[in-house]
Amino acid sequence: MRKMLTLLSATLLCFTPLCLVEIGVEGKETQAGVAPDKPAKVIVKKDLVYGQVHGAGLLADIAYPEGKGPFPVILSVHGGRWVASHRNDADEGAINVAQWAGFGFFAMSIDYRLAGCTPPPACYQDVQCAIRWVHAHAGQYPINTERIFLIGMSAGGHLVSLAATLGDGPFARTGGWEKLSADIRGVISLSAPYELEKLSWGNLWKPATGDLLEARRLASPIRHVTTQTKPMLILHSDNDGSVPVQQAVDMAEALEKAKARHRLSLHKKKGHMRVTEEVIKESLAFIEEISKSKPEPPAKRGSAKAEVTRPDYW
Repeated sequence: MRKMLTLLSATLLCFTPLCLVEIGVEGKETQAGVAPDKPAKVIVKKDLVYGQVHGAGLLADIAYPEGKGPFPVILSVHGGRWVASHRNDADEGAINVAQWAGFGFFAMSIDYRLAGCTPPPACYQDVQCAIRWVHAHAGQYPINTERIFLIGMSAGGHLVSLAATLGDGPFARTGGWEKLSADIRGVISLSAPYELEKLSWGNLWKPATGDLLEARRLASPIRHVTTQTKPMLILHSDNDGSVPVQQAVDMAEALEKAKARHRLSLHKKKGHMRVTEEVIKESLAFIEEISKSKPEPPAKRGSAKAEVTRPDYW
């Protein structure tokens, strides 16, 4: 098998009121050290409700450059083993939406229902809801729906990888925008697990009903890889103590076997990697590369059966 490896060094790269802030980024270098191609004013909106479940709002922050666009989308899904963290937690991989807007993106970072309160697959259903929200609001915001990219770290990387491989799968659409597309262009998965049965904390994926082992198999992206899998950038460190690097290697091998477009980037001694300057540079390069190719028509991903873990109330 031709392995697509890149070894990199350290020198590489409830409702709440809506709050709107304008941030000027004219001529200034961004946090990642990458200046936007053209000076722009960034518009930031906080505490936006992107979906509702049983009367509770699902919240997100968004940011985008002032101008007509349309701009490519980067949608961020935080980590925290599905049970913790939030949309602004950089330690769990949440992006800085204003920073990414400075790169020329419509950037969105979401909260999702945590497993300690609402059992899986609620967290994944919320990610799918957020994607549909993006499609639903392309007329209201300067969004390019043909260039929707997801980025996630750890458990967030797992969720975006599931979106790339399984799509809706057998899970009911919840939260709103049920008739809208959930199509995406590609995903960036950082420090993520791909096979929950072989993960030390995989037992945290615990639906309220059904066989738990089968539920974890269903929720394992590696089990749904096909030629229809969306392009993936997989980043991992060789000494990750939370998710063994073998998970990333095995996922890349499955993608290679299926001839699904992907790139595996292995880093040395970076531990459980966060969204660093290196990660941002690689992500931007991946997005640029994928964006140059013609978008594939939307296609059903995965092959899971609905009866595995789908209680009627989800």
